[in-house]
Amino acid sequence: MMRDKENIFPDYENILSRKEKENLLKQHGKVIWVMGLSGSGKSTIAAMIEKELHERGYLTQVLDGDNIRSGLNNNLGFSQEDREENIRRIAEVAKLFLNCGLIIIGCFISPTLKAREKARKIIGKDDFLEIYVNTPFLVCESRDVKGLYKMAREGKINNFTGIDSPFEPPVEPFMELDTSQCSIEDGVKQILEKILPLIEYKSEK
Repeated sequence: MMRDKENIFPDYENILSRKEKENLLKQHGKVIWVMGLSGSGKSTIAAMIEKELHERGYLTQVLDGDNIRSGLNNNLGFSQEDREENIRRIAEVAKLFLNCGLIIIGCFISPTLKAREKARKIIGKDDFLEIYVNTPFLVCESRDVKGLYKMAREGKINNFTGIDSPFEPPVEPFMELDTSQCSIEDGVKQILEKILPLIEYKSEK
């Protein structure tokens, strides 16, 4: 028998707080939300951010769109409703990691303002650092490492962002990069310069 939602009672008072876990890890958790079109460079950027932070002694967790869809969200398609549910679930997972004091690096197309705003509300606006990888569409398509744009053009993939499904750029991202104008390495360096002061440990007793 299914339980009614009104019979669910979350218990947050008897578990350790985020602050206690951040004190243990000597870091402040944040969600670095790297978003942009397929081929924009966001997965490479996320991996390099993780490597750089790891080498500095920070505990991180990368959440990658394809990895999430092959596991947690493997029952979701690419309709508008499923895309929004995909982002909602990811945001809830990110929030759990955030409450453990981790630095989460997500890389998702997350094409709509509505879905990203829901993620921001779940995670908390002060912890949601939106990095917009604003690489021009034609550059993204020219890279097409996975052959996805070609298949979308041929009608073999439906609801592909940028071809037959819309992409809505963020209005005020935390940071914006164009990987056709700077190297991935320079872009990551710029991101770290803005993020490191936010995750640097400051004891709060």
